[in-house]
Amino acid sequence: MSPVLQTLADLVRINSINSSYEGGPGEKEVAAYVRCFFEQRGIQVWEQEVFPGRNNVIACVPGRDPSRRIVFEAHMDTVSIKGMTIDPFDPVIRDGKLHGRGAVDDKAGLAAMMHAVADIHASGELPPCEVWLAAVVDEEFSFRGVVKLCEGLKADAAVVAEPTEFKCVIASKGVLRWRIRTKGKAAHSAKPHLGINAITAMSRIVLALNEDHERMQQVQHPLLGPGTCNVGVIHGGVQVNFVPDEAVIEIDRRLLPGEEVEAVLAHYQSLLAALMKQHPDVIAEMEQPMLQDWSFQTDANAPLVQLSRDVLRGMNREDSVSGVPFGSDASKFSRLGIPTILFGPGSIDQAHAAIEYVECDEVEAAQAFYTQIARRFT
Repeated sequence: MSPVLQTLADLVRINSINSSYEGGPGEKEVAAYVRCFFEQRGIQVWEQEVFPGRNNVIACVPGRDPSRRIVFEAHMDTVSIKGMTIDPFDPVIRDGKLHGRGAVDDKAGLAAMMHAVADIHASGELPPCEVWLAAVVDEEFSFRGVVKLCEGLKADAAVVAEPTEFKCVIASKGVLRWRIRTKGKAAHSAKPHLGINAITAMSRIVLALNEDHERMQQVQHPLLGPGTCNVGVIHGGVQVNFVPDEAVIEIDRRLLPGEEVEAVLAHYQSLLAALMKQHPDVIAEMEQPMLQDWSFQTDANAPLVQLSRDVLRGMNREDSVSGVPFGSDASKFSRLGIPTILFGPGSIDQAHAAIEYVECDEVEAAQAFYTQIARRFT
């Protein structure tokens, strides 16, 4: 295997399931590997504590202009291995694909970035500006690693590794998740008129959300399409011969650039208020969000985007800009006003999958892409 694929195989062998998931040890062992990789090459590296025992790892190569900085960022954690039908920690290569949990999300991008930074350092030629590689924790649960990294961060550009099928991604949807709870009145199912059925009330809300979602399709983003709303979880009732006095749904709303969390929640609150006014048996409340993350969009004319497209043309690759529906660490850099792109090998369709893999040649090509960006960004 090439050096970058050997590093990727080493990373896949390490269980770094996010510790918020059952049986997850966290990123500590991968962090130690990344730190050792740079220390052995004489590259400045340090750690940044996010949680006890869970640290971001940051490596730095000085640039000719110390006042400017480009950040390459990838996450070290993975999702769980539940449902996998291959050995999650055995990086077998078959048909030009390296398999295992984290192979495509996000250890391929991490390995490629590590070797790009190592190549820049080994060349002995200073890049135009300072180059950081940040390997962060907790992307797969609550984004606390990148949030910590961004505290006081100054940078002129950021490249975030995610599986983008080797496309330059300049926009992604945000995500907002919250619960709605309906209250009813318990009674014996033989006399349901003595109670108030919280599930029946919730059904009205679900139908209203579905109608609202259909109206949402009329607003289309040129790269991302429409926003979406999905009721993914529903709970209610105690047993079949009770009139249920409570029901709960969990909602996943994908946000377009320009949509703010407060305004979106206010919209759903007004929808709920109108429904309760129309149907007195609907008694409902919205809970505080369980998760919120911003969308992001970078100007297609930004120097980082134009450079990325030029590098892709030089590699005889598709150079158009794209958008993706999934969330990532990119939005936190963008929120700081840092021009940001998502770019990496492999497809999101293989991430979190029963058989996760990444194409080996794309990992090697990604290393070359990141190296060119670091060498040419001014």
